Amino acid sequence: MSEPARPLGKDLIGLEDLSADQIRTILDTAEPFKEISERRIKKVPVLRGQTIVNLFMEPSTRTRISFEFAEKRLSADTVNISSTGSSVQKGETLVDTARNLEAMKIDMVVIRHWASGAARFLAERIPSNVVNAGDGSHEHPTQALLDLLTLRDHLGDLTGRRVCVVGDILHSRVARSNIWGLLKLGAEVGVCGPRTLLPRGIESFGVEVFSRIEDAIEWADALNILRLQLERMQGGFVPSLREYNRVYGVSTARLEKAPRDVLILHPGPMNRGVEIDSDVADGPQSVILKQVTNGVAVRMAVLYLLAGGAPERAEAAKRRGMGG
Repeated sequence: MSEPARPLGKDLIGLEDLSADQIRTILDTAEPFKEISERRIKKVPVLRGQTIVNLFMEPSTRTRISFEFAEKRLSADTVNISSTGSSVQKGETLVDTARNLEAMKIDMVVIRHWASGAARFLAERIPSNVVNAGDGSHEHPTQALLDLLTLRDHLGDLTGRRVCVVGDILHSRVARSNIWGLLKLGAEVGVCGPRTLLPRGIESFGVEVFSRIEDAIEWADALNILRLQLERMQGGFVPSLREYNRVYGVSTARLEKAPRDVLILHPGPMNRGVEIDSDVADGPQSVILKQVTNGVAVRMAVLYLLAGGAPERAEAAKRRGMGG
């Protein structure tokens, strides 16, 4: 019996590796999975019998729980492993951990790791599918995919749309994945933040660079606002949190001066009163909670496609759970 066609290949490591068509395939496949989360019984049997390991070597709330929901709603068996309470604390290497899991006959690993490149390193050494749930400052592909789905829900075709990523671009894997994904879907991309928090040579990505948040707001159809990743900083990047808010914080007063309604996204966790004011986060232009909802559907789509599910059969797969 031949192996099923996999439009994404074996693994999902980053959006830099994907074509525009592959990205659209994931977003289109996520559409029928959205409805499953609205049902009384939120489950379909398409991954029944598959075993998925969530290997989280960094703290996470939204991403970890979102993947768990996605796996359970597809009827997969899940195992959760964190660095605390695992043999990693005793000095076991990442590959040894994974190979021991492989010996237990798993099908897929969802990995979050503090080291950039960890997901690819693992994917090249084990036969199971690997999904990158965030590796160091490299990429966070499923976060960018759910951002793209949310933008597409509200703006339609992203060709020519202007999206500005605001904040700590230097340390952000979310920023990198968003930039790759947006550019491949034909959007115009901007970045805005202090020079100390912009990667050297960021212009070479093909993005517009703004030093003033007011200019970014005037230019953009949507802002994707990032927090300051203080855990990755050694000091000296910004004078103070208060000063950062004064110069770069997204406030209602600033948005009211925009020539159009600007869509507000944030991957979380939010530092209210630093990069975003509460009345913006909770206001009518915010789609932050919609991002969280879309995250489950996108992750269901990724798991389904990596497991060999056919994009054109996603609607039928959804209907298989209707009788439950």
